Amino acid sequence: MLTTYYDERETRKPADRAAGLMAALPRIIHHAKSRSPAYGRLLADVDPQMVTSLDDLAKLPVTRKSDLIDAQAKEPPLAGLNATPVPAMARLFQSPGPIYDPQGKGDDWWRMGRAFFAAGFRPGDIVHNCLSYHLTPGGFIFDSGARACGCVVVPAGVGQSEAQVKAISDLKPSGYSGTPSFLKILVEKADELGADISSIKRALVSGEPLPETLRSWFAERGIAMLQCYASADLGLIAYESDAKDGMIVAEDIILEIVRSGTGEPVEAGEVGEVVVTTLNMDYPLIRFATGDMSAVAVGQSPCGRTNDRIKGWMGRADQTTKVKGMFVHPRQVAEIVKRHDEITKARLVVTRENDNDVMTLLCEGNRDAADNDAIVDSLKSVCKLSGAVSWDTNGGLPNDGKVIDDQRDHG
Repeated sequence: MLTTYYDERETRKPADRAAGLMAALPRIIHHAKSRSPAYGRLLADVDPQMVTSLDDLAKLPVTRKSDLIDAQAKEPPLAGLNATPVPAMARLFQSPGPIYDPQGKGDDWWRMGRAFFAAGFRPGDIVHNCLSYHLTPGGFIFDSGARACGCVVVPAGVGQSEAQVKAISDLKPSGYSGTPSFLKILVEKADELGADISSIKRALVSGEPLPETLRSWFAERGIAMLQCYASADLGLIAYESDAKDGMIVAEDIILEIVRSGTGEPVEAGEVGEVVVTTLNMDYPLIRFATGDMSAVAVGQSPCGRTNDRIKGWMGRADQTTKVKGMFVHPRQVAEIVKRHDEITKARLVVTRENDNDVMTLLCEGNRDAADNDAIVDSLKSVCKLSGAVSWDTNGGLPNDGKVIDDQRDHG
């Protein structure tokens, strides 16, 4: 196991890290409120000096990635979330949606260096980088992280697998960065062409799931593969070490796990939506809801890094569905739970019977104290649709973060 670290902050006492983040929190909120038009409006009634704990932070409104398309259309190009004026930025990108993302000036703006370091990349390594450099920021995000580790980067991008195999065969990079599926394409193309790309010994991947069967497939070919979790808006969120025991939360961010459709933190270990506050002075996103599901893992990594760990990507949080022509949202289910103290947890199950949509609110909690008729009334009042109420009898609803379970066949 690798025992060196990108910097000393990775092995700080958790209490020291938490104290540092909480000390920085009022400053970044003040900065966002005073420099960002959007946060000036959103946090108008917030005193930054009073936000000094996770409980305080949890009271602030959530900014949702899923809302950025409309918000940017109304206030182009960045919906007023940027604290640094657009003319002072280094780059602007277009992600699918479209969503426009900035890059500020300075080295490794997305803080990716520590993910590359944890994956074994060192100064002088040649890295074949296969995330796209075209409009989207992925290629640049990985490029900056590799160079922060002193690596030499081949800006390969995607596609043209035969030309890429030729470049790898000639340049002999020791590392790959990109998606795991594209590296598999390159390995198989090399086999087809009889080309030698065995110089690649390690890979840092992102952008799609990495099942253990695929990781083992690469290991059999002498490629050690680790993954990281990053986004165009936030940069590095979490990364694997060679302990392969969950993903370690990146430094310089505050990560919360909240109930889908709300800003309310879940209990430790419970699955929910990943919400991040970043200390980025150019683009200071406060309680930014990623739309991704995960959970905090218990304990610290065996590799010696002391930050919290998450269990990796566990699905999407946007469980909005359409019932009888009307949208039903997770936040509506949360509102029903709030109205009835006897319900501790609930999920809305949607089925189809005789070509009709049927809603059933499956509840967990104190069934004996519950007034089912009142809950049915709340369901109709909040969702504007009729439905039934049922109680879980199997010892508790699954810990999978699911609030709406659409069981209809959409095929």
